[in-house]
Amino acid sequence: MYQIRIHGRGGQGSVTLAQLLAQAGHEDGIWSQATPSFGVERRGAPVEAYVRYSDEKITERSHVEQPDCVIVQDTSLLEYVDVTEGLSDDGILIVNTDADPEDVAIDTDAEIVTVDATEIALENLGRPIMNTALLGAFAGATDKLSTESLEAVITRKFEGEIGQKNVAATTDAYTEVHA
Repeated sequence: MYQIRIHGRGGQGSVTLAQLLAQAGHEDGIWSQATPSFGVERRGAPVEAYVRYSDEKITERSHVEQPDCVIVQDTSLLEYVDVTEGLSDDGILIVNTDADPEDVAIDTDAEIVTVDATEIALENLGRPIMNTALLGAFAGATDKLSTESLEAVITRKFEGEIGQKNVAATTDAYTEVHA
């Protein structure tokens, strides 16, 4: 089983990101599951969401304690939350920042991948909602999802011009990380 934990703040699209990751996995023929976790349900409060991929049906619904990949939407969480807790040394940590991986102040042996998903979202959407950019970054960093599945789930979730703008954000982040 491949497990993903997403750290963000309420209103940043963490739950939508988890849903899109799970739907893209399903689109690619992978058993997948998205599970949100809320503390105080308000904008700006720390939020976690979880995604699981497997070759077999997934029945577990608990929090992801030992992720293979962690996605951090907001670096302000780094001083309050141990985002690397349970992350294996051969795991991947994807951080939304304009800093280079070696400049991210996180003590881990896992691979650190950085992408300025906020800037990509602003360029493509005009708003700092970076969930679809991080969807592309995950696909580019892990090769777990096809670009076709990403486009399919985004255009189902977001119709018309906003869907195309989100596809562009996903593509830009995928290209930046995959290169």
